[in-house]
Amino acid sequence: MDTDAVEGEIDMMVAVLSGKGGTGKTLVSVNLAAVAKQSIYIDCDVEEPNGHLFFKPEDIKEEEVSVKIPVVDDELCNGCRKCVDFCEFNALSYIKDKLVIFEDICHSCGGCVLLCPEKALTEKDKVIGKIQKGTSGSVRVNTGILNTGEISGVPIISKLLDDNRNISDIPIFIDCPPGSACVVMDSIKDADYCILVAEPTLFGVHNLNMVYELVKIFKKPFGVVLNKCLEGENPAEKFCLERNIKILGRIPFDNELGMLNSNAKIVVRESKKYRKIFSDLLETVTKEVQRHEAVVNS
Repeated sequence: MDTDAVEGEIDMMVAVLSGKGGTGKTLVSVNLAAVAKQSIYIDCDVEEPNGHLFFKPEDIKEEEVSVKIPVVDDELCNGCRKCVDFCEFNALSYIKDKLVIFEDICHSCGGCVLLCPEKALTEKDKVIGKIQKGTSGSVRVNTGILNTGEISGVPIISKLLDDNRNISDIPIFIDCPPGSACVVMDSIKDADYCILVAEPTLFGVHNLNMVYELVKIFKKPFGVVLNKCLEGENPAEKFCLERNIKILGRIPFDNELGMLNSNAKIVVRESKKYRKIFSDLLETVTKEVQRHEAVVNS
């Protein structure tokens, strides 16, 4: 097996996203991180993180992530309902002469605490998940894990990105949640470049269009990786060509890849063929980031 790392990467944060799960988002982000000389992999798919299954990181350190939830002092509360009227998420209600707080739908904005004229509301910490940090070869592996039943993983994603915001000279690869919801928006907001992963089907085009519209809203430079490519017509490729979207690379629909991936193997560490494919992809992405930065700075 060829173990030489790809040389010449630049300081960049690359987000990998797709319109649904199972498209190949983790395949792409894990192998780009693994083929780099050094890198940081951040798994922001906090509801179902699986990058760690491939990396099998060592020396893992855990850190709990908490949010602030309001707590009422019934002795001080006079029932003015100003907090109830203020909360747009209906997380507070005044029932039978008592303020009731619905923690599961609270968005931890803190507005009710600031607004309360009687100072009857304070805050407590509520643990919603955790972050695990470890290493796998030359890759620093960061994984966010949302506790079952929690409403939003945004605080965990924000913590993951904040912890790596000031790191320089190492490429960072973000494995985003699937779709185009708030957790995806939070995952890509600081990215220098976005990779959209697409399948060669009409349904794949629908999912590709979701994230295509999202990166346009955020005005992020982006390109597409076509996964599971077969001979013949590829609707996702047609979608890209019609819109002049940069196709960064093509990954074939291949039995070797399927076997390695289903056994949680990092394919660039197992196959020279796929090491070449992902090395070329990393080189292409690096050049795209450099080209965009040159345009912005010109």
